[in-house]
Amino acid sequence: MTDVSLRVDLPAPTTDRSYEIVVGAGLIGRAGELIRPLQARPFLVVVTDENVARLHGDSLGRALARADIRYEFIVLPPGEATKSAASLTGLMSRMLALGVERTDVIVAFGGGVIGDVAGLAAALVRRGCRFVQIPTTLLAQVDSSVGGKTAINAPEGKNLIGAFHQPSLVIADVEALATLPRRELLAGYAEVVKYAALGDAGFFDWLDERAGKLMSGDRQMLARAVEICVAAKAAIVARDETEKSERRLLNLGHTFGHALEAVYGFSDALLHGEAVAVGMALAFDYSVRRGLAPEPDAASLKAHLASVGLPTSFGDLPPTNADRSPERLVALMRQDKKMAGGKLALVLAAGIGKAFVEPDADLDDVRAFLAQAGAP
Repeated sequence: MTDVSLRVDLPAPTTDRSYEIVVGAGLIGRAGELIRPLQARPFLVVVTDENVARLHGDSLGRALARADIRYEFIVLPPGEATKSAASLTGLMSRMLALGVERTDVIVAFGGGVIGDVAGLAAALVRRGCRFVQIPTTLLAQVDSSVGGKTAINAPEGKNLIGAFHQPSLVIADVEALATLPRRELLAGYAEVVKYAALGDAGFFDWLDERAGKLMSGDRQMLARAVEICVAAKAAIVARDETEKSERRLLNLGHTFGHALEAVYGFSDALLHGEAVAVGMALAFDYSVRRGLAPEPDAASLKAHLASVGLPTSFGDLPPTNADRSPERLVALMRQDKKMAGGKLALVLAAGIGKAFVEPDADLDDVRAFLAQAGAP
């Protein structure tokens, strides 16, 4: 498989903050040679979780050693609970104890959780260190590793404490996806579908024809899907780095989805991609309710998500004793980062591949819709 190199070109008045995204197979084994040119000294800290350390830690260690890079691993517990203030504080303390300097490189080696918390730590320690993303999940490879969003969760909502801190390099090794549990692969696939649903109807058709091969782990198909999604995100981020306009489209399904994640306590009971799948279905159904999108497009989206085993409705969600009433969900949606002046900007769609931002969503109407959609 030939490596694909994409580039995020960010405008900057004083320094070049652009960076490469390399997609291919066997890249973890080449990580040392790819990272070494970024270093002021041959030392770095790898932040990872217990699962990734067990599966891929030795491979990365050997690659760094071949490039004569000294390294230390900091291994965190897996799961969304790691995106907490306590975990962040502990991680930064360990970095400082290891003697991390401002010119050093921090490597985020794992899925979206590790990328978020390690990236935020890199943004804060010594007022900002360089960092490299080596995403090992489909969700992280197609979405969260690119664009510089770093954050932890708060009791009030998802990703509410964070910073924009761009990586210096992204290394997406599709071979790492072979070790993913199917549920994690599916959760990442929801983000793949998001890119098609928000701006590329042709890509949606491509996915509709190839979903079976993608979910069976076809390496060539996965690499192509990662390439398409990353190219789309890189272009959007270059035009709107700090999410003032176009980048908000990347939140399709996320306002509903983040509220659902909060209901489930940001736990493994409901993975981020699963919440986004339901959130996208709700966004399309709400667009139909508003007369903005044709019903067949909403039906096609939901059928595609369901065909691979992703949830699309409240009835597909795991049981919980937590309050997920329309009132509770709308209250959580009010914590969305896109709230401004007391108004919620909600990403809706005029059809598959035609997402847009509704700048002032009628939350009373959203509440009524959620009740109609089956929110208990």
